[in-house]
Amino acid sequence: METPPLSPKAPEIEDLIEGLTGLRRQEGRCVFQRDGKEHNLTFRDDLSKREFSISGMCQSCQDSVFGSEEE
Repeated sequence: METPPLSPKAPEIEDLIEGLTGLRRQEGRCVFQRDGKEHNLTFRDDLSKREFSISGMCQSCQDSVFGSEEE
């Protein structure tokens, strides 16, 4: 499965995201991937793919932040 592209952001927003997460958004990488683990970039649905393009969070990180459907 192809990783969704990241949406373009103003440099100030990219700096803010980097300040919050400690990482720059990069294609094919979760912004919370500083824990040394590979983060799964397989997404549950189109809404989750869209969220990745906006925030750069993988599915498991989205579930941690927003909750999952199973909860």
